[in-house]
Amino acid sequence: MSYPRQITDRVEIEALRGEFVDAVMMHDYDRLASLFTEDGAVRIPHVGAEAVGRDQIRAGVERMQAQWDCFVQMTHPGTIEIDGDSASGRAYISEVMFGPQHGSPRNHSVYHDSYRRTPDGWRFEERRYEIRYLDTTPLTGSTPEPATPELSTGRTA
Repeated sequence: MSYPRQITDRVEIEALRGEFVDAVMMHDYDRLASLFTEDGAVRIPHVGAEAVGRDQIRAGVERMQAQWDCFVQMTHPGTIEIDGDSASGRAYISEVMFGPQHGSPRNHSVYHDSYRRTPDGWRFEERRYEIRYLDTTPLTGSTPEPATPELSTGRTA
């Protein structure tokens, strides 16, 4: 594989990981599901959760997000190993959550990923989520009032 192709692949995979976090944060579950191969999977072993296929992934993420009044996920660069049209890697995650039934956990986690090049670009084949640190101390802050449309879209009236 050529050096420029390797750089392009890495940039595209990193963009895929960023797109995932943005879709989660914006509650854009259709876009999130489209980032996976048709037979893609999300696995969260510590809670026994697994979703296989875009429909299950979309429904599972939407169901999980409905539990939280506030959910913030940040991704940090990790490794990427490319082998032709397949790749693997890790992305490091920090999360802050708040929900009346689940308290306010914060964690630092790792996504162990596998990727596949498709006609639509790189897609996740699998994301396996592993929590490395969990803090369940109650948060002292609060969620702000809903943003005005101008602030949430970045556009002015």
